[in-house]
Amino acid sequence: MIRLDDIHKRYHTRHGSVHVLDSVNLRVRPGEKVGVLGRNGAGKSTLIRLISGAERPSAGRIVRDMSVSWPLAFGGAFQGALTGLDNLRFICRVYGRDAEDKIEYVQEFSELGRYLREPVRTYSAGMRARLAFAISMVVEFDCFLIDEIVAVGDARFHEKCRVELFEKRGDRAMILVSHDPGYVRSHCDRASVLVGGRMHNFDTVDEAYAFYQEHSS
Repeated sequence: MIRLDDIHKRYHTRHGSVHVLDSVNLRVRPGEKVGVLGRNGAGKSTLIRLISGAERPSAGRIVRDMSVSWPLAFGGAFQGALTGLDNLRFICRVYGRDAEDKIEYVQEFSELGRYLREPVRTYSAGMRARLAFAISMVVEFDCFLIDEIVAVGDARFHEKCRVELFEKRGDRAMILVSHDPGYVRSHCDRASVLVGGRMHNFDTVDEAYAFYQEHSS
């Protein structure tokens, strides 16, 4: 299970402290698909970064009894001076995986061609995202974190991502954040809504969607 207990997140700015998340609670069980709806700026991406461990909450506790991915398609943790291939090897070493038998898959799936052997600092944002998604698929996790930025590349590449994630790994838990209710309806068992930094949890996607419509107008 992944458990968020009374999570707060504040950022200090020139204009004072900004309270992005306020007393957020959430439970995600193995195999469960949970959507988080919210308008742009509601704190969805912040929530995903906290669950992944990329950031720490200002207060509260996050318990992870499952292995949790980084946000899919997020390439911000890559070492820019290293090649894509060397980043793959480094990440596999961190997670205790053998990289050599995964190179062919990453090369084919990411469609980077010769750029896999070029420094990541030379990549476009889309190239970083494709590499990050491909590496996520070879490391494997019990729970995948999916930000709406997972939709990188063209329609054909989107379909590749959909098959790899939602079909081949349909038994995994997933936390999917989006401002698109249709995307959440397609992939989630239930949903929550972030409004004003507070999380409102519902048993069904339809209940969450009704609440989201009421509070996003």
